[in-house]
Amino acid sequence: MPILLGLDTGGTYTDAVLFDPQKGVLASAKALTTKHNLSIGLRGAIEKVLPHLPAGVAPAEIALVSMSTTLATNAIVEAHGAPICLILAGYDAKALERANLKQALGSDPVVFIAGGHRPSGDEQAPLDLEAARRAILEHAPKVAAFAVSGYFSVRNPAHELALRDLIRDLSDRPVSCGHELTSKLDAPRRALTCALNARLIPQLQQLIRSVAGLMQEQGIDAPLMVVKGDGSLMDSAMALACPVETILSGPAASLVGAKHLSGEDTVIVSDMGGTTTDIAMLKHGRPVLNKEGATVGGWKTMVEAVAVHTYGLGGDSEARIDEHHGFTPGGLTLGPRRVVPLSLLATQYPAVVDVMRAQAESDEMVQYRGQFALRQRPLDTGSTGLSAGQQQVWDRLADGPVALSDMIVGPAIARNLQRLVDRGLVVISSLSPSDAAHVLGLQTGWNREAAELGARLFLRRAPQGGWHPPQDAETLCRDVVERVVFQSGRALLDAVINEQARIDDHHWGALGRYLIQHSLSAETAGSSGELFDAVLSLKHPLLAIGAPVGSYYPEIAKRLRTRLVIPKFAEVSNAVGAVAGGIMQRVTAVITSPAEGRFRAHLASGIKDFADLELACEHARAWATATATEQAKAAGAAEIELFHERDDKIFEQPGGMKIFMESNIAATAFGRPALATA
Repeated sequence: MPILLGLDTGGTYTDAVLFDPQKGVLASAKALTTKHNLSIGLRGAIEKVLPHLPAGVAPAEIALVSMSTTLATNAIVEAHGAPICLILAGYDAKALERANLKQALGSDPVVFIAGGHRPSGDEQAPLDLEAARRAILEHAPKVAAFAVSGYFSVRNPAHELALRDLIRDLSDRPVSCGHELTSKLDAPRRALTCALNARLIPQLQQLIRSVAGLMQEQGIDAPLMVVKGDGSLMDSAMALACPVETILSGPAASLVGAKHLSGEDTVIVSDMGGTTTDIAMLKHGRPVLNKEGATVGGWKTMVEAVAVHTYGLGGDSEARIDEHHGFTPGGLTLGPRRVVPLSLLATQYPAVVDVMRAQAESDEMVQYRGQFALRQRPLDTGSTGLSAGQQQVWDRLADGPVALSDMIVGPAIARNLQRLVDRGLVVISSLSPSDAAHVLGLQTGWNREAAELGARLFLRRAPQGGWHPPQDAETLCRDVVERVVFQSGRALLDAVINEQARIDDHHWGALGRYLIQHSLSAETAGSSGELFDAVLSLKHPLLAIGAPVGSYYPEIAKRLRTRLVIPKFAEVSNAVGAVAGGIMQRVTAVITSPAEGRFRAHLASGIKDFADLELACEHARAWATATATEQAKAAGAAEIELFHERDDKIFEQPGGMKIFMESNIAATAFGRPALATA
């Protein structure tokens, strides 16, 4: 049987597995993710796992390399991403207020030009190419990519295609078109999805180029695949064009991997990484999908992906004082921002321990003690994308981490630093659950002294909102771990309640909030002050995967009164899922009736009218079949199987008269990846 290499690049770790389709995982390895240069972490994981190839098998004989990544998901959750320019053809300015589009774009430029189409696919206004030309020339030097969305482009993509061609003629920046990412209506959400896609292109380019370069170094001449958000695979070239398809790639791969590793059939899966916790479900051995579009970090996209609930909570989440307190243990809260754990920072940069020792010995009241800033990844647009103040901060970090207490000497520097953090160029290091776990002996491997110093310095932070620090660092760390348990349990219950509400359209409201709080409280058992008792429990087993779960999930499962499954190789489940899936491409077309006796096929290639519904449907089916097959081959599939769907929407009036509304035609092509042959 062929040997496959699975990779996963997460926010904290990069994983590698050698996988035999019949025997399963042969070996696994982990290395720290190095966002400033992803190839360093990838090389570390690959070089650790390749020596475990079976005797007589050389790297050149590896038949497939496939990877999943949480980079896209994490970038959206943490509001990181490259600067883009969004061009909207035929939209009105009010569109920015819908689908949270204005909030998602932040300070990135938006250009409105005349154009767009009607629901029928007819042009609503001529496309203003001259206005587009001026906008492209103005913004191209300052952005990393363009996003283009035309009004009703899914009914006629002509204007998006014209704008795409113009951008390619006038600049070397990549461009994303809305109709290429979804065939569904809802113009603002389509524009949002397109904008996110463009923003993610530079990061995924860096990842794929790093992997391709390392494969060449190791003499691996095999297809390179990437996991999509629905758990299927696509060729790396396709992933570069549509990186938004990799939203929830990590969670999707973890579900596929969890099934292979555990053998469980119907379970709730919680994947806890350094940055996020992703909660989804396996039902009868298959991932449950959300066909309405994935919601990540509060943004409701139009990417069909696993029905996953993503929370900004992981082993490396920022521990901070909760100004609102409520029922938070110790007055703390975690996330959603990821930080570099101090114990990890000191492992990579030992000199920071001396800085923290000096801070701990000083009685002077100094803000930001126990916090550092460091570069996270290279500039995506060169220095042209930075203001003078941001450039000053960036230059200050050229030689490694710098203590925030030394760097931030005024509000202007703090604002410039925050802008670099928001763009994902700089990351903060401060106290995290991973540090607390090191202090309490729940986790080892990094610098324990740095974690202890970080906890001691956290205790000396200025009081906020009436917060009173605990008596010592160990108590603080126990509060942090309790907060992980509480927030993780709340995320699980919130996810299953929302999933149930989606099924039966029932809203739990205040009762649901009470039950979640009451069920997870460490003091619930044996309490005598309540007049009644009501708690929630999970009906299905809880399958926990990810590197940190051993430290927290036994207690979480206990409070949720369910069976816990942590399978062997749970810490590399994503990398296993990266090589255990198949390739699937689904193409849809819509038939409408703009006038009596006329049926219009709306295809990504354009529109075409017919006098007969069956002829229109036959044409759409043939086009969808050919396109799905072509896309599956381009995605790297072999031995393709085809599946077809047709859904006619017909309104029946009183008296029996039927009115045709529309018909949806779909073709799905499925196949296993084509493997390299020795």
